[in-house]
Amino acid sequence: MPKNPSKPETNFGVLTNVVGTDGRPLHGPDGKLLKHKVRMRNGQFNGGEQELYFPEGHEKAGLFKGMAIILTERGYNVADKRAQCGKMFSDCPEGSKDCCCRRIIYSKPDFVEEEALLETCCRSWGYPVHFFPKFHCETSFIEQCWGNAKQRYRLLAPSSKEEDLERNCIASLDAIPLISMCR
Repeated sequence: MPKNPSKPETNFGVLTNVVGTDGRPLHGPDGKLLKHKVRMRNGQFNGGEQELYFPEGHEKAGLFKGMAIILTERGYNVADKRAQCGKMFSDCPEGSKDCCCRRIIYSKPDFVEEEALLETCCRSWGYPVHFFPKFHCETSFIEQCWGNAKQRYRLLAPSSKEEDLERNCIASLDAIPLISMCR
């Protein structure tokens, strides 16, 4: 998230694939996936909605406000603060909650507790969503399951027959002890 309002050509948003009426991603003449930016939905602040983009009628209508303006609207003076302390979030001084704009926003409950659109959709359909740490295969539940299945598969008699391979694969996946792995 940038600190200051962006230029129209670099307006902050989430890049997503352009999809056709059939729901399939569209490709450009060069064969690459077509992308477009989608605005983030507005946030919540003190029980009310906080717009993250300048409203219609403003000279910067449609542009992302940036962290500085969002925090200023919340009563913070961030003129002398950097967007973030360093390249990593861990570069912030230990225990600090107001060293940089990013840390201030991260420490506010309404930003931390904001539910992702994926969570909202899944919950409305009755499905729970659990986010795991990114890029840490040692702690990812699914990686533990795959490792267990591969270990079981290797213990079965080798074969080159397709029906044996499929049967062994299904048996290995079915044998994963999910209950003990969840604890």
